[in-house]
Amino acid sequence: MNKEIQEYNDLQSPGDKKICDILSSEIDIFLTEAENKIWHRHPVWFIDGNPVVGYSKLKDSVRLLFWSGQSFDEPKLKNEGSFKAAEAQYTTSDQINIEDLKRWLDKARNIQWDYKNIVKRKGVLIRLK
Repeated sequence: MNKEIQEYNDLQSPGDKKICDILSSEIDIFLTEAENKIWHRHPVWFIDGNPVVGYSKLKDSVRLLFWSGQSFDEPKLKNEGSFKAAEAQYTTSDQINIEDLKRWLDKARNIQWDYKNIVKRKGVLIRLK
């Protein structure tokens, strides 16, 4: 695991750390081609420089965010923001359904909007895959 991501996880409360450890481990196992780092103070995985998935500690939960998640057609993911992102939130590690997570990660790999160039395109998203 990326040292910075492990340090992020280690800073969380025991329950939130367990959620973060499961998420980071499963994402690393499934998206082996993805680069990962702390980006805007949160763990994020990138494919070809494009952010696809990450998580962050919120006040009362850990949010798993998929940048292109609104295009996944997954009822358990809730729309987030004004672009194409969707999220799931967890308050305990037993809420994480590994089969759902693997399906979402597969979609994150295969359904992507071009966030890498969103500034250059003045906020316009173009579908890559």
